[in-house]
Amino acid sequence: MRYTSFTPYDAVLLAQGLGTSLAVFLATSAIGLVLGVAWAVVRFYRVPILSQGLTFLAEILKNSPVLVQLFLVFFGLPAFLKINVTPVEAAIITLSANTAAFVFVIAVAGVEAVGRDQIEAARVFGLTRWQVLRRVVAPQAVAFAIGPLVALLVNQLQVTSLISVIGITDLTKVGNILNLRTLKPFVVWTVVGLLYYVAAKLVAHLGVRLERRLRAHNAWRGL
Repeated sequence: MRYTSFTPYDAVLLAQGLGTSLAVFLATSAIGLVLGVAWAVVRFYRVPILSQGLTFLAEILKNSPVLVQLFLVFFGLPAFLKINVTPVEAAIITLSANTAAFVFVIAVAGVEAVGRDQIEAARVFGLTRWQVLRRVVAPQAVAFAIGPLVALLVNQLQVTSLISVIGITDLTKVGNILNLRTLKPFVVWTVVGLLYYVAAKLVAHLGVRLERRLRAHNAWRGL
């Protein structure tokens, strides 16, 4: 095997890999946020059986390795259900479900942080359960949960590196290709690590700005 030095095109490969990682991250984060919040709403309404089932599913997803979940979806589902699952589909399903499980836990904690006296007072004034959720619970729960959600998203960005093991050419996969071609692991993985770091810092920065705006909007301004 012939080993070569770095070329200008390697920067393009890294950019493409980073783009793939970010695309998977954004897609699975959006789906996970919607699913997780929907699960929390179901729990808020205490839907029989479904509420307990979603809580149990969330417990399984957040307490088992993401890599095992990925292998189960990519290798297990095709064998069990006799269907075809592409690497991208497996990544989307796995990371979306995993994100949803943690969003569910954070959303439930945010809802439970709202004082019961506020909910009871809103009910006394004639608000329906949906109005209580939308006007009283949701704004305060979002302000409470934004910090943990940002930390979760930063972690999920790093978790996307696992999708390289099922053949998706993300940033980690590109790093592995360049490492095998150049045999310069310190340089390659330093660059890859820095790219992940910059992306994570950007997510964290946007999250902090959003959190400040939400807390400023909900801050008590006096009478």
